[in-house]
Amino acid sequence: MLCNQVYCYCIYRFYYMIPYYSLKHISESFEPELSQTIQQATQSGWYLQGKQNELFERDFANYCGTSYCVGVGNGMDALSLIFIAYQAMGVMQAGDEVIVPANTCIATIIGVIRANMKPVFCEPTLETCNIAPTRIEALITARTKAILPVHLYGRCADMEQIVEIAKKHKLKVIEDCAQAHGATYKGKRVGSWGDAAGFSFYPSKNLGALGDGGGVTTNDEKLAHLVRVLANYGSSAKYVHDYVGINSRLDEMQAAVLSVKLKRLDSDNERRRQVAHRYYEGISNPLIHLLPPSHHEENVYHIFPIFTPQRERLQAHLTEAGIQTLIHYPIAPHRQKALSEYAALSLPITEQIHREELSLPMSPLLTSEDIEKVIDAVNRFV
Repeated sequence: MLCNQVYCYCIYRFYYMIPYYSLKHISESFEPELSQTIQQATQSGWYLQGKQNELFERDFANYCGTSYCVGVGNGMDALSLIFIAYQAMGVMQAGDEVIVPANTCIATIIGVIRANMKPVFCEPTLETCNIAPTRIEALITARTKAILPVHLYGRCADMEQIVEIAKKHKLKVIEDCAQAHGATYKGKRVGSWGDAAGFSFYPSKNLGALGDGGGVTTNDEKLAHLVRVLANYGSSAKYVHDYVGINSRLDEMQAAVLSVKLKRLDSDNERRRQVAHRYYEGISNPLIHLLPPSHHEENVYHIFPIFTPQRERLQAHLTEAGIQTLIHYPIAPHRQKALSEYAALSLPITEQIHREELSLPMSPLLTSEDIEKVIDAVNRFV
């Protein structure tokens, strides 16, 4: 059993014929422009809050369809900074509640807790693995201030319904877009549906840096300004600090790398869709469940999940066939020791997803031969 592989996320292993996702090969596919860009950024002598950040923030905001993008240190900081900024604006305060999907990566929930706010867990649907809009209103209280949908696996949450609910109850919508760079819902990109959105640029993301990185997108000028100030020790001018901020900045090298990769994001996402389409066509094992495609969203397939009660046996079977898989995620957030105060929650759909999910290799560099080998191995599982 290779559950420990989740802690070595996306590291290329020579003993796999087909790795889950080879960061080395992805980086090589951007050469020589990638190395040239890194060299230019290094030789500029300016490594933080410079021209590379300005260029990437402008281009990524335009790409997402928002007025502003603020580069920060990582995706979890992006979410925390949004909530802290809203507190500085007087829109929220410590102790307020944020409705979150129960089956997300724990970073989403920690981002809320780090802002001294309380996550309220909402079950997903089995059809999408995204937050179930029909379950949200029952969780709204006088302390609720925001809904935080996650576009899990690269699949858009049902933003139309979520935004409608938020307007009805005068709540903010904060999108977690860490797994969905470039995804659209009814023709509109993620990161532009809510009041603000947090992105991660972790190396394995569809748009990944060569280290940690994150960003906040929004159309709210005041919010964007406060996020930038709070991420820079709460300082809007050198040695002048208006807030107790943090240190969370996207460095110039990572911004330069992201600018190079952004130019190919749409074509890489299209290739991911082609891989996913072939998986949908070819996988026909009655022991394996696939999520049905949606009619309204354009999935970017950061992850291609399959589901089976025999997950550990299936993972071992695929390993023997030379195919690396990962689990997203083996332990539900409310079952983590770090969140033990939520352990008594009854979340059967969430627990089923975390018990049965297995992620197949997914990369724009997968060859047709690789894809057929994966399909054949999955279909041979008994």
